[in-house]
Amino acid sequence: MPEGQEGTASTSPASSYKPLIALTGATGFIGQHLLRELPKRGYRLRVLLRRPSATPIDCASALIGDLLRPHNMSEALAEVDAVIHTAGVAQTMSGVPEDDYRLLNAEATMKLARAAERVGVRRFVFLSSIRAQSGSTAEGILTETLEPRPTDAYGRSKLAAEQGLALTNLDWVALRLVLVYGPGVQGNMARLAELARSPYPLPLASLKAKRSLLALDNLVEAVARVLDAPNELKRPFIVADPDPLTVGEMVMAMRHGLGRRGGLFPVPSPVLKAALQALGHAETYRLFAGSLVADSSALAEIDWTPSTSTRAGLAALMRASKERNVA
Repeated sequence: MPEGQEGTASTSPASSYKPLIALTGATGFIGQHLLRELPKRGYRLRVLLRRPSATPIDCASALIGDLLRPHNMSEALAEVDAVIHTAGVAQTMSGVPEDDYRLLNAEATMKLARAAERVGVRRFVFLSSIRAQSGSTAEGILTETLEPRPTDAYGRSKLAAEQGLALTNLDWVALRLVLVYGPGVQGNMARLAELARSPYPLPLASLKAKRSLLALDNLVEAVARVLDAPNELKRPFIVADPDPLTVGEMVMAMRHGLGRRGGLFPVPSPVLKAALQALGHAETYRLFAGSLVADSSALAEIDWTPSTSTRAGLAALMRASKERNVA
């Protein structure tokens, strides 16, 4: 049997027991947050580990090894009601061959899903990406009804995993996440936070394209909603905060969290593009100037209500980072 005892949060007799959840990727940015927050909601967690590791929250752990060559899966998933699968190769890991994305994001997901299917797991929650549906920018508003058109190896691997889940008998859910932010964030959001912390005015006021982001707390709420949904799902859901912002608006929200004014000024887009290209940041300009707006109304139909607006979430992120630096 898996090692340890599943941690249970105290619940009233009316709420009774929450399902037992198996979680992969518990050491990652999103996985760590789920590991902290889901027990507060009364969920029992069992962390599936590739190698022996201490779990900081009161939960069980089961050693399953490499998901491409797992072992003890029947024991690890015994009595599990649902799986939350967050492990995989991240989009930010540049230089990874396409075959590795396919193996680690698609094939590994399917091995776990088939093991879950064999032992009778009720629901499989796969943390996918908006990149399974589109490139890094998109015209119009993205919804699940649009045909998926991933443009890179990462997006194709996430879509392949979704398509594989659709061939199983599991009640599966794929959460297509836009760019997630919160404590410990890395990549593009960390670089934007560094810009916001700088003391200088920034030439971002002329950029009008809007982008959807996702607060970690809103993501936790989305996971809880799909775990608790009483009806069969078997579908993808886009997950995004309801209020897309321009890059300038993001920086202003961050600086507000630091107790500062926005400090933005306009520069013609061609001038800004040429300057960033000259500095070797052509991709940065493309991300800043391109839009990606995603609609989560389908998820709202199963009672998902985001608790945090993007502006408030970005301000809170910067306040927290400031407090950590002062402490």
